[in-house]
Amino acid sequence: MATDLFDLAGKIALVSGASRGIGAAIATLLAEQGAHVIVSSRKLDGCQAVADEIVAAGGSAEALACHIGRLEDIEKTFVTLRERHGRLDILVNNGAANPYFGPILETDPGAFTKTVEVNVRGYFFMSVEAGRLMKEKGGGAIVNTASVNALIPGVGQGIYSITKAAIVNMTKAFAKECAPFGIRVNALLPGLTKTKFANALFADNEIYTEWMKSVPLGRHARPDEMAGAVLYLVSDAATYTTGESLVVDGGLTI
Repeated sequence: MATDLFDLAGKIALVSGASRGIGAAIATLLAEQGAHVIVSSRKLDGCQAVADEIVAAGGSAEALACHIGRLEDIEKTFVTLRERHGRLDILVNNGAANPYFGPILETDPGAFTKTVEVNVRGYFFMSVEAGRLMKEKGGGAIVNTASVNALIPGVGQGIYSITKAAIVNMTKAFAKECAPFGIRVNALLPGLTKTKFANALFADNEIYTEWMKSVPLGRHARPDEMAGAVLYLVSDAATYTTGESLVVDGGLTI
């Protein structure tokens, strides 16, 4: 049941990369708090499965395929949003790409391009389109999923870490310029979280063990723990107008 502090009834929320993992957890929690959630990712089937689960639990949701690495998909998505809802109150940029895991000196140009197109260009133009719509309607909230890799580059994750650092600064830029329009822009920096996306890190025991040495709580995070932080940032409980909130390693906030 929605609480008064985190009640999102009547809000329209778009969550990218929401067919599984952190995105699915975020979409589910926002719906539990009363928002109508647009579950989005590259493949419609996965989005529909999450939307169906939300509806079956009594929430409101729909599925919408959008590959944020393609500008034409972003444009179509916001045309659809305007036609169906005429507004957007919440955007969670959560979709990401990390096609290459290995030495930075061996980074393939194709992997570099794909990672930048999704993680930087995609987040940027999703935020531009959302910001324009939110400005028209008097405000809203945007949350960008970055990573603790933005602060400390991960082993074998050079270009991914670089794009996540770019997202942090992008968040600051949007926050500064959009605050006068009533638009809050924040970033979430998850630490190692148990998702399919992070399989390579969990599969390598040496990397996993080394990572755990730097985690204050001594454990990896769960997707639902990230969802709670996002709920706060998009709710009326949040009072930020500029800057970003950094949430790392399963509970440590800085």
